[in-house]
Amino acid sequence: MGMTITEKILAAHCGKARVEPGEMITAKMDAVLCNDITTPAAITMLKAKGMDRVFDPDKIVVTPDHFVPNKDIKSAELAKRLREWVYRHNIQHYYEIGHHGVCHAIFPEEGYVRPGTAVVSADSHTCTHGALGAFATGIGSTDLAAVIYSGELWFKVPESMKFVLNGRLPEGVYSKDIIMEIIRRTGVDGALYRAMEFVGPVIGELSVEARMTICNMAIEAGGKSGVIAADDTTISYVQARTDVPFEAVASDPDATYVDTMDVEVSELEPMVAFPHLPSNGKRVSQIEKIPVDQAYIGSCTNGRIEDLRIAAKVFEGRKVASKTRCLIVPATTKVWRQAMDEGLFAIFQDAGCAISTPTCGACLGGYMGILAEGERCVSTTNRNFVGRMGHPKSEVYLASPATVAASAVVGVIADPREMFR
Repeated sequence: MGMTITEKILAAHCGKARVEPGEMITAKMDAVLCNDITTPAAITMLKAKGMDRVFDPDKIVVTPDHFVPNKDIKSAELAKRLREWVYRHNIQHYYEIGHHGVCHAIFPEEGYVRPGTAVVSADSHTCTHGALGAFATGIGSTDLAAVIYSGELWFKVPESMKFVLNGRLPEGVYSKDIIMEIIRRTGVDGALYRAMEFVGPVIGELSVEARMTICNMAIEAGGKSGVIAADDTTISYVQARTDVPFEAVASDPDATYVDTMDVEVSELEPMVAFPHLPSNGKRVSQIEKIPVDQAYIGSCTNGRIEDLRIAAKVFEGRKVASKTRCLIVPATTKVWRQAMDEGLFAIFQDAGCAISTPTCGACLGGYMGILAEGERCVSTTNRNFVGRMGHPKSEVYLASPATVAASAVVGVIADPREMFR
């Protein structure tokens, strides 16, 4: 019997010919991604145990991103501890402010994720990197300390679910709408500790950035990981960013899946996830006029250059509604510069948007767009839990960059397809 792509990668990284779902293994990691929130806790643990070392400085990638620039003394102290640790261990792959980015955007952008590799980070949206044909999953700070020290980590091999995407995306419908429809169907725990594998002809039509959006939100269905087998599009993307060799793998035709879901994307509309769960998805045609105080375009889900281009297409020649504010947050410094060079910033500024330096910012309720009591935000981020972006009595609605931009213009949650006619 064959193996899935996830099983093949994990088998290769634990030195076995094959592994089975449910099997406990110890796997070697190709790269470890560190940020300013969860890594300082791991550093403290290692120092307290007299284990202040890194297994391989060349396999550690570090970027401050959650509170950039530092918003207060506490966040400045976290960044300082991270910085001192980087210097102490001569970690070269460090992206200090000015050359920084949201960790799940800068990690693939700089070529650290390759097909067939295994990577981890102490952040739940590490599943983003499965879009490049890798095994990628989030861990806690304790496990992060262990992998920083040893380069290895234990896993239970996950069962795999297959999601088959057929048809052709209608105008105004994007990969964010696909994954929100999937999460609507599965619920927030329908893929609990499973590898969500996305296949089908639609995948071949999507950019790598669009695929990252899909894998990014696998965790919102409870998934252990999201994964898309590498194709020519993936390989071109990776080879443009690194000359490190890699070996792409794919699932065998007779691999076993615990469940399969077919998704006909031709029938999709723009989706909006209502408070307070990503699974509360509704088609935009089903939504009454809901006023929004803030529109937020950014994050590790939808802050890449493709997302900003989509938003700019909506904003061009239009203005943000008078009672709505709009924040644009490019995911990395390179994306920021590219958006500026392409003239997207001029479009955003003419529309009345504010443009931020790259940061996780308001996505996790950090800063740069915190909501007051009773305020509503339509956002391209990945979670809309109670108090996620500010006051516990605020509301967050999740949508694609096009839907968020259209809503900013109209002042209520709006159908972006109206803007393209």
